[in-house]
Amino acid sequence: MSFKGVLPGDSSCPGCLLPVALNLVVSSIGKKVVSVVPASCTSVIQGYYPKTAFDFPTINVPFASAAPVAAGVSYALEIRGIKDVVVFAWAGDGGTADIGMAALSGAAERNDNILYIMYDNEAYMNTGIQRSGATPYKAWTTTTPVIGKREAKKDVAKIMIAHGAKYVATASVGFHQDFIAKIRKASSISGFRFIQLHLPCPVGWRFDSEKTVEVAKLAVETGAWILYEYQDGKLRLTGPSAQLIEESRRKPLEEYLLLQGRFSHLTKEDIEQIKKLIKEQWEWIKKMI
Repeated sequence: MSFKGVLPGDSSCPGCLLPVALNLVVSSIGKKVVSVVPASCTSVIQGYYPKTAFDFPTINVPFASAAPVAAGVSYALEIRGIKDVVVFAWAGDGGTADIGMAALSGAAERNDNILYIMYDNEAYMNTGIQRSGATPYKAWTTTTPVIGKREAKKDVAKIMIAHGAKYVATASVGFHQDFIAKIRKASSISGFRFIQLHLPCPVGWRFDSEKTVEVAKLAVETGAWILYEYQDGKLRLTGPSAQLIEESRRKPLEEYLLLQGRFSHLTKEDIEQIKKLIKEQWEWIKKMI
């Protein structure tokens, strides 16, 4: 049995591509799925029983427990001899990089047979645009309202690589084919798999709702968000990022930053520091490939 994914009429905000991304996951897996969703924007988008917009089995759980609940479902299916179901956790950056980090670490260490997808909109969007560990340096949030976040963005994908995860990848909602290929590969692997999906939020990032795809693509094209996959000890650049290892091939970072109201307060010094942080990320990539 296959599922239709997110049905029309969900309660997402204008310009939100979360339902599109979730549809890509369900359709790309191409077989039975069970999703585990902690408190997040997704909990609101799916709607209230019996009027849910999700045409696939979903378990709603407390903020910190997506990874262990998904693992429990996976083990229960294994005990019953059911092998044709993909169990995936679908959690935001707050429920992953912060509140759910300890549980995520445990699942990765145990090599639980789950696919964990962190949709990264870089703040606690559902509860009022508060700063998360995944919020970028100098980004405005309601809890960093004057000069923006003081710390750099927490690199959860790199943390999962350090855990020895079977498969780790980054993806962008602006590049569907790259994301689909990674979902399909991850679904074919047993053990713990992790994908960090960059998912711009028009409300929290302060840009016009019709520009979500443009912002998502610019994040990659300027080198601010790097697409790669890591498997069997090897890292490989994917999608447009494969052609952007040389800085001269990237679009100016300002094209990405200046589209977003959350960066409207940046000084020249701030932008230079952000460029430095991005350069450090690319230097790490170069050492790994």
